[in-house]
Amino acid sequence: MTLKRGLIAVVGLLALLGAGWFVAPLLKSAPPPPPAKPRLFADWAGIIVAGDWHAHSGAPSKVFDNARRDLVKKFVALGFRPDNLRQFSAAANQHPYENVGQSAEGPILSGLAEATARAQGGCLLYFTSHGTPEGIVVGERVVDPAPIAAMVNQYCGDRTTAVIISACFSGAFVHLLEGPHRIIFTAARSDRTSFGCGEQDQYTFFDTCVLGEIDKVASFAALADRVRACVKTREATMNANEVKNKRPPDLPSEPQFSMDPELRTMSWK
Repeated sequence: MTLKRGLIAVVGLLALLGAGWFVAPLLKSAPPPPPAKPRLFADWAGIIVAGDWHAHSGAPSKVFDNARRDLVKKFVALGFRPDNLRQFSAAANQHPYENVGQSAEGPILSGLAEATARAQGGCLLYFTSHGTPEGIVVGERVVDPAPIAAMVNQYCGDRTTAVIISACFSGAFVHLLEGPHRIIFTAARSDRTSFGCGEQDQYTFFDTCVLGEIDKVASFAALADRVRACVKTREATMNANEVKNKRPPDLPSEPQFSMDPELRTMSWK
C-alpha cells in the first residue's frame, strides 16, 4: 500500500506540473508602465519680479511681494526647478531669507543671464508692479517696453518664452514682445489701468486671478481665458465694467493676450 500511494502521489504531481505547461502561457505579466511624461517646465529658466513696494496711494504695501512669493510656489508646483528661478524685489532688504535680488536693471539682467545659462529650455518672465503709459515701475525707475524686449531677445532668443506683465497700461508691451515662440499676457490694455494695489490688498486683481486659476488649467491659452473672466468678474463688483465715461480709472482693464499659433497645443499636464 505504501508503494502504491507513493506512485499515486508522483503521478498526481506530474499531472499538476503538466497542467502548468498549459496554464503558464495564459498568465502573462502586466506590461511595464509607460515612461513618465517629461514635465514641460523642468528645463525652463524664469524670473519673477516685484517691481515696487508701494500701494497706489504711496503708502507701503506688500501686494507685489506677496504675489512674487506665491507665484514662485505655483510655478515650482507646475514643474519649474527652484534653482532655475530667480526672484527680485524692490524691497529685497526686507526679505533676507527669501534669496531675492534687488529689482533693478543690473541684477535682473544678471539673474536672467544666469538662469538661461543653467536651464536650456524655455523662458518665463513675470513682472508685477505699478505701470504708467510709458512703462512699468521697476525699483527706482519706469522701464519702457524697449529694454524689456531687448533683454528677452538677448537671453531667451528663439526659445519658447512667456512674458506676463501685471501692471496698469501693460498692454503697451505686447507689440514689441509678441512674435514667433512668444506668449505675452498683460493685465490691461495700453490705455487702461488695472486694479487691486491698495494698502490692504493681498494681491492685485490680475495676480489674484492668475494664482487662483493656474492650477485648474494646462496651458497658457486656457489660463488667459480663465484669468480674463476672473478679472472681469472682480471688476464688476466695483462697477469698472460699466463704461460710464472715458477716464481710464473708470473703465475695465481688459487684459491682453498674444500667442504664437504654433504653441496652442503646448500643455504642462
